[in-house]
Amino acid sequence: MGTSVEMSIAEMSAALHDLRDELDRAEELAGPLISAVAEQHRQSARNLVHYVTVRRRDLRPLQSSMAAHGLSSLGRMESIVYSWIETVIETVDALAAGRRRHPIWGDLSDGVRVLGANRDQLLGSVHPGGADDVTADRPGDEHGRRASRVMVTMPTQAADDPDLVRRMGEAGMDVARVNCAHDGPAGWARMIESVRGLPGRVRVAMDLAGPKLRTGPLEPGPKVVKVKPVRADDGTVERRSRVRMSTTPPDPDHALPDGIDAIIPVDDLGAVCQGDRLRLRDARGRRRRLDVVAVSEAGIDGECDRTVYYRTGASITGKRLRGKALVVGDLPEKRQHLLIRTGDEIRLQRDLAPSPATRVGPHRIGCELGNAFDDVEPGHRVLFDDGKIAGRVRERFDDEIVVDIERAGPKGTKLRAEKGVNLPDTTLHIPALTPEDRAALEFVATHADMVNFSFVRSPEDVADLIAELERLDARNVGIVLKVETRAAFESLPQMLFEAMRWDAVGVMIARGDLAVEVGFGRLAEVQEEILWLCEAAHIPVIWATQVLDGLAKKGVPSRAEVTDAAMSRRAEGVMLNKGPYIVEAIEALTSILDRMGGHVEKKRSLLRPLTSFDISPR
Repeated sequence: MGTSVEMSIAEMSAALHDLRDELDRAEELAGPLISAVAEQHRQSARNLVHYVTVRRRDLRPLQSSMAAHGLSSLGRMESIVYSWIETVIETVDALAAGRRRHPIWGDLSDGVRVLGANRDQLLGSVHPGGADDVTADRPGDEHGRRASRVMVTMPTQAADDPDLVRRMGEAGMDVARVNCAHDGPAGWARMIESVRGLPGRVRVAMDLAGPKLRTGPLEPGPKVVKVKPVRADDGTVERRSRVRMSTTPPDPDHALPDGIDAIIPVDDLGAVCQGDRLRLRDARGRRRRLDVVAVSEAGIDGECDRTVYYRTGASITGKRLRGKALVVGDLPEKRQHLLIRTGDEIRLQRDLAPSPATRVGPHRIGCELGNAFDDVEPGHRVLFDDGKIAGRVRERFDDEIVVDIERAGPKGTKLRAEKGVNLPDTTLHIPALTPEDRAALEFVATHADMVNFSFVRSPEDVADLIAELERLDARNVGIVLKVETRAAFESLPQMLFEAMRWDAVGVMIARGDLAVEVGFGRLAEVQEEILWLCEAAHIPVIWATQVLDGLAKKGVPSRAEVTDAAMSRRAEGVMLNKGPYIVEAIEALTSILDRMGGHVEKKRSLLRPLTSFDISPR
């Protein structure tokens, strides 16, 4: 589109009056929807009706013409649609009549204030540890202090490490997320106890597991750990491998000590000294020699210039041990996988018995959600492991789904147990609340500030959750709808109307599964539409999935991650996943959000018609 005037002043006035009349008609038709929501959300519901109605038109010609006259381009009207249209009408009519315009009708900042209040009700205020001046963070603060709250996933170790929780709070955690898919009520309770002990008011969100479709188990692999030296291009050793033999098993949630490639559990440290030489046969029967370079309370550090496959039960001997070997303790099983190539066949089974790890098709693997066998049809797409593998259903039987693989990596892609399976073309006739979720809600009702509703797909699902919370007398627990499927995205307006019968409501953009469902090419577009729609409903949004993931897990972020974190400032909440460097990730995110507060607030966009959303009665 160019910047030339496409409509006259009179034509713009007529178009705007027509648009306002359409808003009036839409509000009248949506009367039952609006009256059903909680009183505090009534004005927000009206605004949501107005926004969906406006966005079903192509407003770009009107935008272009108005911008050419130096008028509002309508790109920031989400939070107060009717007043914005009224204000623009008065301005255009004043131009048409050749007179000065009347004062602005209504307060155009009302929508921003309502959204800020709803954010605070659900997500709380900025935790004292994460802001230089908490009092500066007010809805609509002109200096842009951190308006986005930071939600952090609790790692398993948080249940027994109050100091870690304290450091997370000091770094700027505003909301602690407890995943009901892991750890169990005893662990949840200990985590929450530590969170409640933090200064200020850190909120607790609990994630329901939901009916996640995952691959079943594979037969276990050998209990071995492979450790190898660093070699130059010509094969010479540049750095020998270094392991620490310890009587304390390694913690997978903690980073390895600097310079240590692996921790090998042993039954005893014996009388080993620095400078000793130890020997063992690895899992392949190869003779290997370890030079002891350090001995401390933490264990024995040994170096080797050859690749070693340490195995459970292996004996490590040495002269100073005098015939009493160190025995390697229980090592983790080597994770097995299927190697999937384009053109292969995968047979998904109802039977969840462990399947053999195959490198050549056809492959077989269980599928944890049996309802998929009733609802999927030939021709439907099947996506594995966040879309890394894509296929299509060829046949469906009572206990088996045959999938032809249409896309995998050039050299094949590994498919492991417990990886996600997405069926974007299939309508699964299952409730979003599983029996396990209903049991978890008993705990949530008495311990949490909000519940994150996984794999919600319809207003009926939302009504089901509300009924459960009402049964548990948990009106004080907020609801966050996780948008992670195509169905949830398309039914979001109806779900918002249903959710607004509740007091504290939010939406989480779960970008991992959502990207798989709608396609990676559409993710950015879909994410924008969710942000706009929720702003129109004055509903706070949480930006989630892989935010600063590299930093949290490896200690170093990518450039793309930093940019993504900066853009998350447009949401009311940002979620971090767990990792060994989670404290550093929280500190980095709060710093980025503080800095971006003076640069970014929502957006201005071209208003092409949106066909994804509908508020018509079903």
